[in-house]
Amino acid sequence: MHRVGSAGNTSNSTRPRKEKRLTYVLNNADDKKHCAGVNCLALLKSSVTDVCDYLFTGSRDGTLKRWALAEEAATCSATFESHVDWVNDALITDNNTLVSCSSDTTLKTWNCLSDGICTRTFHQHSDYVTCLAAAEKNSNVIASGGLGGEVFVWDLEAAVAPVSKAIDIKEDDCPNGIVASSNSGLPITSLRSISSSSSISQHTTQSHGYSPIAAKGHKESVYALAMNDTGTILVSGGTEKVVRVWDPRTGSKTMKLRGHTDNIRALLLDSTGRYCLSGSSDSMIRLWDLSQQRCVHSYAVHTDSVWALASTPTFSHVYSGGRDLSLYVTDLATRESLLLCTEEHPISQLALHDDSIWVATTDSLVHKWPAEGRNPQKVFQKGGSFLAGNLSFSRARACLEGSSPVPVYQNPASTIPGTSGIVQHEILNNRRQVLTKDTAGSVKLWDVTRGVVVEDYGKVSFEERKEELFEMVSFPAWFTTDTRLGSLSIHLDTPQCFAAEMYSADLNIVGYRKITSVYEWPKSFIIGLAEETLKGLFAHWLAKRRTKSGLQAPVNGDVPSGKDVSARSHSHSRVEVDDNAENLSSVVRHAFEFSTISPPSIITEGSHGGPWRKKITDLDGTEDEKDIPRWCLDCVLDKGLPAKDITKCSFYLHPCEGSTIQVLTQGKLSAPRILRIHKVVNYVIEKMVLEKASDARSSDGTFAPGLAGQSQFPVTVGDGAFRLGSKPQKLKPTIEILCNNQATLGIVEIVVWVLSPEMSLATVRAYIWKKPDDLVLSYRVVQSR
Repeated sequence: MHRVGSAGNTSNSTRPRKEKRLTYVLNNADDKKHCAGVNCLALLKSSVTDVCDYLFTGSRDGTLKRWALAEEAATCSATFESHVDWVNDALITDNNTLVSCSSDTTLKTWNCLSDGICTRTFHQHSDYVTCLAAAEKNSNVIASGGLGGEVFVWDLEAAVAPVSKAIDIKEDDCPNGIVASSNSGLPITSLRSISSSSSISQHTTQSHGYSPIAAKGHKESVYALAMNDTGTILVSGGTEKVVRVWDPRTGSKTMKLRGHTDNIRALLLDSTGRYCLSGSSDSMIRLWDLSQQRCVHSYAVHTDSVWALASTPTFSHVYSGGRDLSLYVTDLATRESLLLCTEEHPISQLALHDDSIWVATTDSLVHKWPAEGRNPQKVFQKGGSFLAGNLSFSRARACLEGSSPVPVYQNPASTIPGTSGIVQHEILNNRRQVLTKDTAGSVKLWDVTRGVVVEDYGKVSFEERKEELFEMVSFPAWFTTDTRLGSLSIHLDTPQCFAAEMYSADLNIVGYRKITSVYEWPKSFIIGLAEETLKGLFAHWLAKRRTKSGLQAPVNGDVPSGKDVSARSHSHSRVEVDDNAENLSSVVRHAFEFSTISPPSIITEGSHGGPWRKKITDLDGTEDEKDIPRWCLDCVLDKGLPAKDITKCSFYLHPCEGSTIQVLTQGKLSAPRILRIHKVVNYVIEKMVLEKASDARSSDGTFAPGLAGQSQFPVTVGDGAFRLGSKPQKLKPTIEILCNNQATLGIVEIVVWVLSPEMSLATVRAYIWKKPDDLVLSYRVVQSR
């Protein structure tokens, strides 16, 4: 502790440049399942008899998964992880290329049969990319639409066409991408090649000047797209309630179709491009004849928004699902409709697969239902069909009158399981643990510094458990969190993330090892929570980096040299284990270690290639400041932490009222926020006893402070004993620190708190003092027992 000087704040008032954020996502233990709603489906049918078909699912958890389809079950064979936000749509081109779009404003292409390798990233949209469309007979042409009202038509082959001089590129040296000139005033297009190891050493070609065709006309968000087989007609719809028809080869508008009274959420085109089906939030399905530029049929089948459509190959029947949880099949010619099944959650996407149909919902699982897709009339023979009306209110009125149809199928043929996503969370006062509740009602306690579940409480009251876990402690908020992806996402921003510190004794740190010896962290060691968390997150990255540099890599973290250790006395992750620490077999354990069984994923904003996401165990050590924020690398590589304001707690220390104890100090004191009350006790003892040690000595060897009206008492200093000469004398604590908390409720009431020695100054100020004024503490002598 030291006195507060009178000088004013001399820090530079210039606002610092905002640094890039680092986010890490705590993944579920079962990484073979989605943990949030499934937004899209894409089917890859094998042309070889003995090879299975594949279903690709894109989820709100930010990942895509490939499922190998067997007769009775589906097995996850790969996870495609690079998007940093919801995956909204996906499709497969003829050359086994998977294209996905996301709320992170990007499109990405993948090799369908790879282990999750992202081959290109497209940057053109200014807002969420919500939908995709492709020309089946021209695999190079795709279209994308988004919330910015933008529709772009991409020629994938032209986008990556080689220039006159090919360049060998390594990702560390150059942002492997396209620099495009845009005539729409939008951000330029860039394509970034990303492999599963984020390292590119192959012969890569670039094309400069390519820009996708912009179909301009939408003033509001675009939710749905469809394209005919040859890629000559494109239709789009969204919040403007109209179906727009385009020539995708030029981006020019050809017609506008009006009729819906709410948002258009789904579109289909037949192979010739003559007929178009649209599903809307007005609960209607409409069939349009583009040659006549009019609606030829309306189908009132649903009682709520229609979100998904799928048609038979001959365009004779349509399968539809949406917010009313129902899946219908409708004969477009006879208007006969049949309720196939009902789901427990709104239906978001459909995919016909021979005589079955895959149904994705806002839940994390996917169901397979019988559909008789090759001959839909078979299912109508089961009975229970009805005639679709022309007006939306006719179907709603029939439902209200109790004439709701009975579903043909009660149980799905098979299920692709998912896990429960987190829907509620609370950061606890200790600033290291987060209490969560998932869609199944299960309550869990997470440790964000290790990325693990500390306790699974099962289905209990979230609020009651939160109250039980309450601790009267106060630490700075060093991270923020959200559950948008169905998992806990922890966000770190500099420099505020480096504000939280704790004593190692309070963290139960396991210590560190050197060969066979075990060394413990000193109990009074101060640990920076964000600093040690970052070192734990990048331990595998650092080990691989050392291996590539020709150094022997440690098993679980950094290896300090003697020079490193001595030069960094302020760090808490490296401790000098002996005088000759040059031995690279010395292994230092980080304060926080993350699981390798279900490792968290890193999300960074990147620079040239945009944001990306990858598991910490997949980092290969080549990522640099173009990929990872510079301040993170400086921390992990021990190059220093960013400048930060050291938050201290100012307080006054006085004797209790009515006490005859002398005043030890008149001025204001300051100390770190985490300083414990027992340190204040020691400070008082030193002032009362050690500075007066020569004034008096009792006959039994204990020191008397020489205070009028007070009896002699033993004291505790340092390790609990005060030694004089060769005879140690064990002494007992006799000082109490108090705080007056004054509350006004009509009258003035003063509550006196005797503070626990383990309380910190920040805790006292937050929970006991509760006032903006400087903290006032009192001390008194307690008679020894």
